[in-house]
Amino acid sequence: MAEGKDDKAAGEFLVASNRKAYHEYFIEQTFEAGLVLSGTEVKSLRARNAQLADGYAMIEGGQIFLHHVHIAPYAMGNRANHEPMRTRKLLLHRREIDRLWGLTRQQGYTLIPLRLYFTRGKAKVAIGLCKGKKTHDKRQAIAERDSKREVARAIRSRGRDI
Repeated sequence: MAEGKDDKAAGEFLVASNRKAYHEYFIEQTFEAGLVLSGTEVKSLRARNAQLADGYAMIEGGQIFLHHVHIAPYAMGNRANHEPMRTRKLLLHRREIDRLWGLTRQQGYTLIPLRLYFTRGKAKVAIGLCKGKKTHDKRQAIAERDSKREVARAIRSRGRDI
């Protein structure tokens, strides 16, 4: 029985994902960062009470912070419950922060949270180095997705006709 518990601890527990980011941005690179959280925030995340839709990360004073990520107050919390929209510090190596600082200074690049998850019992966030899509880029992505879907349907229906 202990093996099953170890397998679950080693796996990844997805809390929230930012599907809107994949539609709105080209994701150039992704980075995994730890989060500095309070106790009630961790409990709320384990209950999957988080939203990444409007979130972004900024580098301020040599440190990286996550803004506009909503973690709902813990339902069983008391008056020491956390503020839902507070700014949270991200944990990255100095080299990674310096590299991201240089890349975000380029025109059109920003840091967007893509996924919030637990791995080996620690809360992590996947940050994407993103460049905004134009309207025609979005239309092209939708057209490609539709054509792939039609091809898959045709392949499936071809097998039924025989």
